[in-house]
Amino acid sequence: MTSFAPTRRGFLTAAAALAGAAAVPTSVWRAAPSSAATPFILKPTPPAYFTDFGTNAEMRWGSVDPERYLTPQSRLFVRNHTRTPQIDRSTYALRLYGDGLATPRAEGEALSLSFADLQRLPHHELTAVVECTGNGRSHFRTQQGQAVSGTAWTLGAVGTVRWSGVRLRDVLASVGLSPDAVSVQATGLDDPFVSGGTDYGRVRRPFPVEKALDDALLAWGINGEELLPDHGYPLRLVLPGWVGIASIKWLGSLEVSTTQLTSPWNTTFYRMVGPDWPADSPPLTVNPVRSAWELQPDQVLPSRPVTLTGRSWSGAGRISRVSVSLDGGASWRPAVLDRRSRGDQGWTQWSVRWANPRPGRHELLARATDEQGRTQPLVAAFNTQGYFFDAVVRHPVQVV
Repeated sequence: MTSFAPTRRGFLTAAAALAGAAAVPTSVWRAAPSSAATPFILKPTPPAYFTDFGTNAEMRWGSVDPERYLTPQSRLFVRNHTRTPQIDRSTYALRLYGDGLATPRAEGEALSLSFADLQRLPHHELTAVVECTGNGRSHFRTQQGQAVSGTAWTLGAVGTVRWSGVRLRDVLASVGLSPDAVSVQATGLDDPFVSGGTDYGRVRRPFPVEKALDDALLAWGINGEELLPDHGYPLRLVLPGWVGIASIKWLGSLEVSTTQLTSPWNTTFYRMVGPDWPADSPPLTVNPVRSAWELQPDQVLPSRPVTLTGRSWSGAGRISRVSVSLDGGASWRPAVLDRRSRGDQGWTQWSVRWANPRPGRHELLARATDEQGRTQPLVAAFNTQGYFFDAVVRHPVQVV
C-alpha cells in the first residue's frame, strides 16, 4: 500500500490562498454546446498511426518510436464517451462543493476557482502511464475465444506522458478540507452519456480522499505542451496508476464528501461483471501489469540477428523484470531493461537480441513482473465488459 505523507491537520491549518474565489452560477463553467456536425475527435488521427473507432482512436503499436520514451500528445490514444467539447479557458472555472470541505457548500453555492487561480498554486510535474481500462480487450476474443462488449482495443489504448499542473492536495489545502472527508467525485464537462435509452449524465467517478492527498494532479499540460482538447483542455484530473476512467477529462467540478460517493462509472461500469464475479464486485482502481512488442502484427523480419524491443508497465509501481519467449512459450529468457522510470510511474522499455531467427511463422511472448510481485498471467480473468486483459499476448511475426 502507498504511504500517504500529508496529514489532515496540515490541510485544516492551511490558509486559503486563492484570491477572488467565490460562488458562481453553474452556467459559467458549462461546455459549449456541440452540434451534429462536430467531429467526435478534433485532432488528426491518420491511419498510419491510429485505428479509428469513431468516438475513440487507438495508437498503433507498430508506429511507436523505440528511441522515444514519452508518447507525443499527437500520437496518444483518445477515449471519449461522447465527443470532445470545446471549452473557453478565459471563462473556465473549477467548482468545488460538498460537506467534506472545511466550510461545507451546497452544489448551487460551489466555490469557483478560475484557471488563473489554479496557476497561482505551486506547479508540479510527474511522469505516468495513462491507460484505458479496456486496453487489450480484443484479445479476450482472439486469444481466449470469449465474447465481450466494448471497443475492441488491441494494446494501443495506453501512453506514458509527462503531466504538468497542480497537486490536488494543494488545491484542497487552499480551500480547506474537513477532517471527516472520505470521498471526492470528479465530474467532466463533456456531453451527458446516453446508452440504451438511459441518460447517465456527465461522466463522473469518485475516489478516496487518501488518493487525493497522495499523488492526484490537476493537469493543464502534457510533455511541456498545453493540453489538446481531446486530452482534457483546459484542465483534467490525473490519478497515476489508476484506470483511465478515473482521470476525468475537461474537469468541471469536484464534490468532497463525508460519505462514500457513487456514480454509474463505479457501480454499473468499470467493475468486473460475469459468471465468475460476485454481484457486489468492487470498482476497478489500480491497473494491472501489461507488456507489448514494438512491432506490427505479422511483421516481416529478416533471417539474421535482430534486436527486438517492447514496453511493460504496471499501475502498482515499477517493472522489476521481463521474460520473453521467441518460440511461442517453449523457452524463456530475460529481456534487458533498457530504460525504467525513476520515482514516477512511467513504463519500462526493454530489448532482446534474437541471434538466429529461422524462416517461418513465430509467436513472440513477453511477460512482466512489477515491484509488488504481480506477474502477468497466461490467461486473463473473463468478464463480460472485457476489462483488465493482462494475460501474456501472443504476437505473430514472419521471418523470411
